[in-house]
Amino acid sequence: MKSLLIKSLLVLFALTTTAFAADPLPSWNDTATRQAIVAFIGKVTTPGSPDFVPVEERIATFDNDGTLWAEKPMYFQFLFGFDRVRSLAPQHPEWATTEPYASLLKGDVKAALAGGVPAATQILLSTHAGMTTDEYDVMVREWIATARHPTTGRPYTEMVYQPMLELLAYLRANGFKTFIVSGGENAFMRPWVEKTYGIPPEQVVGSSIKTRFELRDGKPVLVRLPEWDFVDDNDGKPIGINSHIGRRPIASFGNSDGDLEMLQWTTAGRGARFALLVHHTDAAREWAYDRQSTIGHLDKALDEARQKGWTVVDMKSDWKVVYPGAAR
Repeated sequence: MKSLLIKSLLVLFALTTTAFAADPLPSWNDTATRQAIVAFIGKVTTPGSPDFVPVEERIATFDNDGTLWAEKPMYFQFLFGFDRVRSLAPQHPEWATTEPYASLLKGDVKAALAGGVPAATQILLSTHAGMTTDEYDVMVREWIATARHPTTGRPYTEMVYQPMLELLAYLRANGFKTFIVSGGENAFMRPWVEKTYGIPPEQVVGSSIKTRFELRDGKPVLVRLPEWDFVDDNDGKPIGINSHIGRRPIASFGNSDGDLEMLQWTTAGRGARFALLVHHTDAAREWAYDRQSTIGHLDKALDEARQKGWTVVDMKSDWKVVYPGAAR
């Protein structure tokens, strides 16, 4: 009898362990949001289902800032640009008296960005151009390996959302090809996204600056120029998807009005479609913001999600944990 009891307990333990290990979304609470995700993936991947989608058509696109990793206090590529201003300042003594650089060097980010989009663009282009693509790649890799988030002290690649990492893996395990479609620059993301998200660089659709082919000492290089070539935001997202991927996604994931057109275009296709917005509602574990925020502004897309029945993640209630290794 004792032997039988022990065997029964071992079987129960094994079954419990297997069930836990089989859970593809362990950091998601069992809410309607999680159920909607699982239901969609199930119906488009089950042979014989009226909503079955062939593997080659299982395309999922994800915004990056605010969807896969945090975006507060501001977009991380801007923080990279600010660090570049400080490191390049000795080569540009004129910046000490020239805005927006002068304010940045004094630590006054608000004053530096008082000029709005033109000021931010000036900072990015002046610090992200003038070098070869290989040199820029090295700069990004070094920064991402050493820089720390100003609020949490975490490496930026640990400011990613654990539930979204699980969702990416869950989709790929079910035959989806996952793409990043972001307003951030593709060359800024490509050096690190494969290690962080499991998304290879060729599956990154982002903004880009112009480049020029040159021969330097007989060696062909691509030189980055201080001019935008393509901005992958708002209506640029479906345009970028069509140009780069060549297939309309059946699932798209975003968090702001900048993702609205991507979600609209995705859900306008035939057959089963899925659109999801990450709503930042957790001021304790992350940040709470939406309609009034200048970073990750979520207003029209939130209204349209409710009108059209898109899935909206309530970060506070839908996620057990936010960052990898963080307390629940």
